[in-house]
Amino acid sequence: MKIGNIEIKNNIMLAPMAGVTDYSYRHICKEMGAGVVVTEMISAKAMLYGNKNTIPLLKTDDFERPVGVQIFGSDPDIMADMALRLEETENYDFIDINMGCPVPKVVNNGEGSGLMKNPVLAGKIVETMTDKLTIPVTVKFRKGFDKDNINGIEFAKIMEESGASAVTLHGRTREQYYSGNADYDYIKKVKESINIPLIGNGDVHSVREANELMKYTGCDGVMIGRAARGNPWIFTGAEDKPDRKEVFDMILRHAKMMIEDKGEYSGIREMRKHVAWYTQGMRGCVNIRRQVNYIESYKDLEECLSKEL
Repeated sequence: MKIGNIEIKNNIMLAPMAGVTDYSYRHICKEMGAGVVVTEMISAKAMLYGNKNTIPLLKTDDFERPVGVQIFGSDPDIMADMALRLEETENYDFIDINMGCPVPKVVNNGEGSGLMKNPVLAGKIVETMTDKLTIPVTVKFRKGFDKDNINGIEFAKIMEESGASAVTLHGRTREQYYSGNADYDYIKKVKESINIPLIGNGDVHSVREANELMKYTGCDGVMIGRAARGNPWIFTGAEDKPDRKEVFDMILRHAKMMIEDKGEYSGIREMRKHVAWYTQGMRGCVNIRRQVNYIESYKDLEECLSKEL
């Protein structure tokens, strides 16, 4: 599979997720076998105004490659200018545009999946960006805004015509958020309608399921999102997490990376949600989560986990 001029040797990818796919976790998933990783979504306007919270989200290195940066917004010129700044100052292989985020504060600004209601503007954003950039532009979107506005096929065609090198389709509408089932039949229809690579997304819980999705729909790659939270082993092809000790060892390693990247105060507090994901379904997980909600240091985390082994 190729995204523009980028050769993708492994088409099982880590989907961008706000609050999840930061620098530390992308590294872990890459080690485990994720073929492509993408940053958390970044606001083009926040970049424009120099928002200090945006800068840490941009951190990357050669180990992550091929790596994409995901941005969102609704102003074609701002989007293109910020994308060009990223191309010139960072080490990303492609720019991904988020046109699928269902969160109200994003949608109400006409951004994220709000752009699915305005395909002409969405196309203008892609066209303006591709005119300015030399690296590929990709787009992630949904099958439609709601059940009365299923326009994923039309939308995908406009993205292709506007210059996108690949698209990722989540097989749900914005209205569904993450409820119900991803529509693989619709992913198949979109794939049959375009000539650029299509990456499928939604309800994939293993490499085996990713391969089944590619076989069924003909899509060129798969992004694994929520199922990868607390389970980087998913990219090894494993159907289940390893034993308790290995999971705990990974939690501690992840925590060390977070502290190194963000400092102990922020790193440990951000690890709380990751610990909940890592231990989901594990014996005593409710008690572990309860304790972890009060930890304030790496030592606290270490002591908590040692008691639960």
